[in-house]
Amino acid sequence: MLFIDYCSAFNTIVPSKLITKLRILGLSTSLCNWILDFLTGRPQVVRVGSNTSATLILNTGAPQGCVLSPLLYSLFTHDCMARHDSNTIIKFADDTTVVGLITDNDETAYREEFRDLAVWCQDNNLSLNVTKTKEMIVDYRKRRTEHAPILIDGAVVEQVESFKFLGVHINNKLEWSKHTKTVVKRARQSLFHLRRLKRFGMGLEILKRFYSCNIESILTDCITAWYGNCSASDRKALQRVVRTAQYITGAKLPTIQDLYTRRCQRKALKIVKDPSHPSHRLFSLLPHGKRYRSAKSRTKRLLNNFYPQAIRLQMTIWTFCIVPPAAATFCSSYMHSHFNYTFMYILPQLDRPTSAPAHGLTGLSALCPTTSQPLFCATATLCSSYMHSHFNHNYMYIYYLNQPD
Repeated sequence: MLFIDYCSAFNTIVPSKLITKLRILGLSTSLCNWILDFLTGRPQVVRVGSNTSATLILNTGAPQGCVLSPLLYSLFTHDCMARHDSNTIIKFADDTTVVGLITDNDETAYREEFRDLAVWCQDNNLSLNVTKTKEMIVDYRKRRTEHAPILIDGAVVEQVESFKFLGVHINNKLEWSKHTKTVVKRARQSLFHLRRLKRFGMGLEILKRFYSCNIESILTDCITAWYGNCSASDRKALQRVVRTAQYITGAKLPTIQDLYTRRCQRKALKIVKDPSHPSHRLFSLLPHGKRYRSAKSRTKRLLNNFYPQAIRLQMTIWTFCIVPPAAATFCSSYMHSHFNYTFMYILPQLDRPTSAPAHGLTGLSALCPTTSQPLFCATATLCSSYMHSHFNHNYMYIYYLNQPD
């Protein structure tokens, strides 16, 4: 992996080249002219105390701090793409990373990719910062070979064992101890302010809101990328922060595992609903259309990664439906013929809870995420006659693991 840093990336945008690329992308002439007028002829002065420098007119770059600047830069670099199938170029604003898969010690495609990127930078008025550009090699082979360093204008790019990429510390062994220690340290610093608010007599809702905005946001930043492969000691350290916050606020707070599961499910649903997402093809249904195809993994490291975890979680998301009172024909034979998995029933008005296990119920297991009513596990042997004799309710709520046929 080659983490590339540019010298003043936003300040080196050439408006004329940007407008040419925007027209190729299909933007209207009026919009292109408006952007060109926005980026050119910008006056700039430096003021120190009562002294002001002479005015300088800028015709290159995008204004720093402007909301439009990252978007314009992303459009300006949209044609910076990988030339080889074994390589991937990851871009986020002005952060660019070249990821290359090297097979049989053949680095030809990887090094050609970087040379092509260097040529592209010269053509687009971008300058590579050699001192901040780093290379990290991930190699799990028992017999490792020496990798020749990459050169930029005769200067050697430093090879590192760890790098902070988009706020996440990554090392060459894909271990997350350094990152979790950093996260725990930052979260513990915010616990001081939570204690102060508690001491000042702030209400429970304010304390929970402060925890959610300032502490939980630190603990869960990019959690879908790193938490799955965290060690047990790292997970305990993260959970201790939650327990401390729970002790301070006196409120029940979600565990780190619950937050991770929720974030994975949310992200997976967005990917499934977006056919244009690059990872959409990983969530493919089996021929019968009920379950997703499991991702093959030979190592535990890959098995605990986001995509295998998200696919498994997608197959265990409860589907919600409402069955009206006329569902007396919804008997056990129909359940057996149309459903293959255990049901979850809400029993809102259970007259005789002590006799429930004798009719197939296996006891209280959780709360409904929609209505917060108790959920009971029940098998398909729980027929409609038992439901009608024990519930005096207009509707029954049924949760099931898979869609019916």
